Amino acid sequence: MSAETARRIPADMGRVAGAAGVGALIALWWALAAAGTAGGTIPTPWRVLSAMWSDGWGLYGPNFQVTAIGALQGFLWGNALAIGIAALIMLVPRIEPLATQLAILSYCTPLVALGPIILVVFGGRTPTVFLAAMYCFFTTMVGAVSGLRSADPASLDLVRAYGGGRWQQLYRVRSIAALPNTFAALKIAAPSAVLGAIIGEYLGGVDSGIGVALTAAQTAYNVPRTWGMAIAAAALAGLGYLLVAGAARLITPWTTVEERR
Repeated sequence: MSAETARRIPADMGRVAGAAGVGALIALWWALAAAGTAGGTIPTPWRVLSAMWSDGWGLYGPNFQVTAIGALQGFLWGNALAIGIAALIMLVPRIEPLATQLAILSYCTPLVALGPIILVVFGGRTPTVFLAAMYCFFTTMVGAVSGLRSADPASLDLVRAYGGGRWQQLYRVRSIAALPNTFAALKIAAPSAVLGAIIGEYLGGVDSGIGVALTAAQTAYNVPRTWGMAIAAAALAGLGYLLVAGAARLITPWTTVEERR
């Protein structure tokens, strides 16, 4: 058996296991629906797909697009702030206790309680973007700081020996070393941003989006459509994860090679 074949086997097994897991989940879903679990509020997968087909792109398309735009804006703002603060910690280590406390505060604060305040003050879709940003801020900051600190000490000493300071160490050594950890955090942040955007839409003040459509379907007791919108939300979160994972493969190909070994 060649080395290339040996490396492909774990990847193929992972895909098979993933497909088997999805199949098992669908089978369990179908069994619960057939058994009338939860008072018959669980429709069969076929019923949900039929309802989604009947509603069509005219319902799902615009709502999907609106939520995706809000999640993307929050993803960019939240991660830009998190990575910027992580870099600032490397340049000015004294601010780390304050920055860490603020990050923990943002993580522990019930954001659903902050949303209505943001809605009253700013209105519109600001709560959607704000919550999407806050839901991914802490994860990315922790990952970026961890990655920046994982730089090779010998490389840092070499930069210092040539007269380089913290800034030179940051952009010549630390920024490259931080990419794997940062992308790992971004993979988690992408679905989190979608969750934050949907919760922001739940708060009101907007007339479109997956969160709005979910609320309307629940109010109308349209169970299949409610499940269909939940599937759309999961698909959007999965799409965000896959896009970040694809970018990670392109920008940090050496991590993929290491994973195969």
